[in-house]
Amino acid sequence: MNGLIGRKVGMTQVYNDQGRRIAVTVLEAGPCPVVQVKTPDTDGYSAVQLGFAEQKPSRLPKAEVKHFEKAGVKPCKVTKEFALDDGEVVKAGDAVTVNMFDGVKYVDVSGITKGRGFAGVFRRYRIGGGPMTHGGHSKRRIGSIGARDLPGWVEKGKRMPGHMGCVNRKARNLAVVQVRGEENLILVAGAVPGAKGAVVIIRKALKK
Repeated sequence: MNGLIGRKVGMTQVYNDQGRRIAVTVLEAGPCPVVQVKTPDTDGYSAVQLGFAEQKPSRLPKAEVKHFEKAGVKPCKVTKEFALDDGEVVKAGDAVTVNMFDGVKYVDVSGITKGRGFAGVFRRYRIGGGPMTHGGHSKRRIGSIGARDLPGWVEKGKRMPGHMGCVNRKARNLAVVQVRGEENLILVAGAVPGAKGAVVIIRKALKK
């Protein structure tokens, strides 16, 4: 299995074996119950569906509640599919813990970034803006957005004010600093997308 569902706890600092202080993000990873196992015979591919964070049955559709009851696990807020390794055998009802990352040096963590609402180009794209003196009238504005000549319209992809944040982003190749199995925690070097308490997907690094 190449990944696990978790939650961002926050950031702190730890010291490594050389005595250097490292800024780390603390992630609560699992335990994730196996809700469903996909096989090539029934689904056309091999994968496993994991759940995370218990949910009240009254807050889920009856079909989803029956789906969890069939697997013999409690209803979960989040479900996600992960690919299985060659020869790996799991069954519904098993629990996958953070110990799967023992010996893993790098991980990829994806999550939903913080929503910033409606933002101008100064904040959204960090443009330089217009002159602040000598009669400039486009200080924090976008300025000209097109030409009067051909093509005669605003080109697609033009950087303009709009909704900022609240998009899926992935932080790649984050070094694993510590794995605390008894606390269901994994500490990774650097920052991770999302606010405190946000759900994140932790996978073994694809490029390392």
